[in-house]
Amino acid sequence: MTAPRPAGVPWLTPYMTVRDARVTIAFFEAAFGFAVRDSVNDDGAIMHVEMTYQGQLIVMFAPEGGFGSTARTPKTAGAVAPQSFYLYVDDVDAVYARAIAAGAKSLSEPEDQFWGDRFAQIEDPDGYRWALARHLS
Repeated sequence: MTAPRPAGVPWLTPYMTVRDARVTIAFFEAAFGFAVRDSVNDDGAIMHVEMTYQGQLIVMFAPEGGFGSTARTPKTAGAVAPQSFYLYVDDVDAVYARAIAAGAKSLSEPEDQFWGDRFAQIEDPDGYRWALARHLS
């Protein structure tokens, strides 16, 4: 019997729409340390990207209009994204600083929170919100 999902792929992976796949790849590499695992090109245009973090598939994305989709980024739609991403990192302050330097907008600076995480929030260039966290105890 064939496995229900490919080896090394989690049961749930966010699939995002981005404005420019190359720009998003560069931002995710610089800000978060993500790495490209796979990408699909069509006549030089990147149509699908899979990125890993800490050895795990963490996110997939395609550009606006990719595969005939009408989906738009929050930035293009002029909307606040209804979802956000909670990313555990080794050093919240360092990742926050790298994200800001790479073009993210600060939503909240790193601070220890009552629930036991050091926590900060940023908005990426496409308008998606990311929480950066490290558990403290």
